[in-house]
Amino acid sequence: MGSLVQSVDWLAIAPPTVTAVMALVILVADLFLPEERKPLLGWLALGGLTLAGLSLLPLRGGDRSTFCLTGTTAGSACSYTADHFTLVIQLLVLGGALLTALLSISDLIDFKLPAGEYWFLLLSSAAGAALLPASRDLATLVVALEVASLPAFALVGLRRGDRRSSEAALKFFLSSVTATAVMLLGVSFVYATTGTLHLTQLAEALTGVDPRLETLARAGVALTLVGFAFKTAAVPFHFWVPDTYAGAPLPIAAYLSVIGKAVGFTGLILVTVVAFPSYADVWGPALAVLAALTMTVGNAAALRQRPDRPHSAVRLLAWSSVGQAGYLLVPIAAAGYTDEPAHAIGSTVAYALMYAAVNLGAFAVAALVARTSPAHRISDYRGLYRRNPLAALALGFFLLCLAGLPPGVIGLFAKVTVFSAAVDAGLGWLAVVMAVNVVIALYYYLQWTAVLFRPADGQETAPEAGAGRARVPLPLAAAMALAAALGIVLSGAPQLVLRFASGALL
Repeated sequence: MGSLVQSVDWLAIAPPTVTAVMALVILVADLFLPEERKPLLGWLALGGLTLAGLSLLPLRGGDRSTFCLTGTTAGSACSYTADHFTLVIQLLVLGGALLTALLSISDLIDFKLPAGEYWFLLLSSAAGAALLPASRDLATLVVALEVASLPAFALVGLRRGDRRSSEAALKFFLSSVTATAVMLLGVSFVYATTGTLHLTQLAEALTGVDPRLETLARAGVALTLVGFAFKTAAVPFHFWVPDTYAGAPLPIAAYLSVIGKAVGFTGLILVTVVAFPSYADVWGPALAVLAALTMTVGNAAALRQRPDRPHSAVRLLAWSSVGQAGYLLVPIAAAGYTDEPAHAIGSTVAYALMYAAVNLGAFAVAALVARTSPAHRISDYRGLYRRNPLAALALGFFLLCLAGLPPGVIGLFAKVTVFSAAVDAGLGWLAVVMAVNVVIALYYYLQWTAVLFRPADGQETAPEAGAGRARVPLPLAAAMALAAALGIVLSGAPQLVLRFASGALL
């Protein structure tokens, strides 16, 4: 009989562990730092996220697993696995959290948000998000999902005394709790059918289910997907998105749009491709329909945003992120129809990496404009090129990447890989729906891009006037520069991200 005492592979679990430890360090430091020294906590958070990112470097050598069932060979039934897929998603999560932290530093001072609580919650959520791609059993997956989600509710409602912020947090919380309850019901059905929670053992057990339990297993598979579909903001689980993004502090809206999505898609990929491959006839068609609905509803709602309405810029980014979620779902659905699911998953990962960089960049420019025009209207961007040429060019580039137009070549490449994944899987109808949606999205992305270069009222006579001349805080400038540099490098060599993502094969 094997020993019941396990040695923990600390190197493998370093990225989420370092992030969680830094969150606790910040929480304790907050108790002892005087008010005027609280900005130090932000730099401590940045340092912690950088350290967590660097801890990925020693893991490039190969797969490492820990917390395995005793008496089995390592890797066959382990709760934590650091393979290439895990590393790519952890890089996306920690990189996204780092950019969010850069966006947050000036926001915390401007809006007088409680620094200690903010950084503790942000790092706790990032730790859960970094744990999720390595989770290889349903219990750890659910725990990681909740650790990523619970701090996010508090972050959305952190503006005390702001009714919109409290409302957004409540809506987000209630809908998320409902989705989690449905998912837990699904997990319990799957466990009742198979007697195991480890993903690899589930895949084996579900191939020979007792015919009397077949309906229970199918229901369990379908319900388990609900929680992750909610996190990805797939229609009809998307109702919380526009109000939550509009009510949350802007960096948190950016965080939810990228890291929240990464968490949902990673969970979906793990439960469908790794745990339930024998039930592809259940989740394949379901995800294909979800993908078509999500991209259509997201883009149609984004089209309806009026430029002069308050919060129209954030709402447009919110609905656009719902539309983008539809594209991200396409290759996961395609994985249910193809003999090579790993290739399809590579397309989703490549698209997610592109989307993370340019969407965070767009939110960075929105945060800059919001410093002088806090109403978040699209019309506030008129004449931005006159006031701040670099910010206008950066936002124009990010929007063109999201639209998939040159010079945003990486956006075009990412869309083509997703499109080809649908075609290769024989989902011609889904490819057609996607093509129509890409054209619809072009309209509102180009409309916003055009606004940047139109002169604002009175600007023809006095180009120096205009509140947009405000000084750009260094962390915000760094976030914009980083996102723009990533977009430009990837547009120059899109094969880099495709090669990197194609290594993320499960």
